[in-house]
Amino acid sequence: MSSPNHAGNIIVNLAGLPEFLRKPILHKRLSEFFSMTQEDKKEIINNALQAGPTIPFDKFSTLFKTWLETLCNLSEEQRTIMFSCYITEIAHHPEKLIAFNLDGIFEIYMSLSKDQKSMLSSTIKKILETFDDNNRKKLYMIIPEIAKNEIYS
Repeated sequence: MSSPNHAGNIIVNLAGLPEFLRKPILHKRLSEFFSMTQEDKKEIINNALQAGPTIPFDKFSTLFKTWLETLCNLSEEQRTIMFSCYITEIAHHPEKLIAFNLDGIFEIYMSLSKDQKSMLSSTIKKILETFDDNNRKKLYMIIPEIAKNEIYS
């Protein structure tokens, strides 16, 4: 892969911004995502999955929490589209999730409000139920037990 990872570079730069700049930029980028072609969405998701583990976790955690909070402010349909794109890519390439600090990511999720967690886990649960048994099993093998318990509680 010799092509530049523009989305990954944006993610790295966005992670380093202060909150008052990061939130509106991230919201705008998320809004743009929904008007992209499937091919472009897939490229963005792949670039994000590639770039995520390369970001120092303190910056990544800040960016990830902002991303989750922003998703909570979007419609259920938009959350479903976003999470479906990520989960589908991870189901097809579970190794992409291995490099992430999944325990740290779960802690970030747990720091959200009860309503935010409920909203996100409901969306994720609905998406997981749409997968065939084979892909669902692959996903369940890489999702930490504590996260599964949270989604299905």
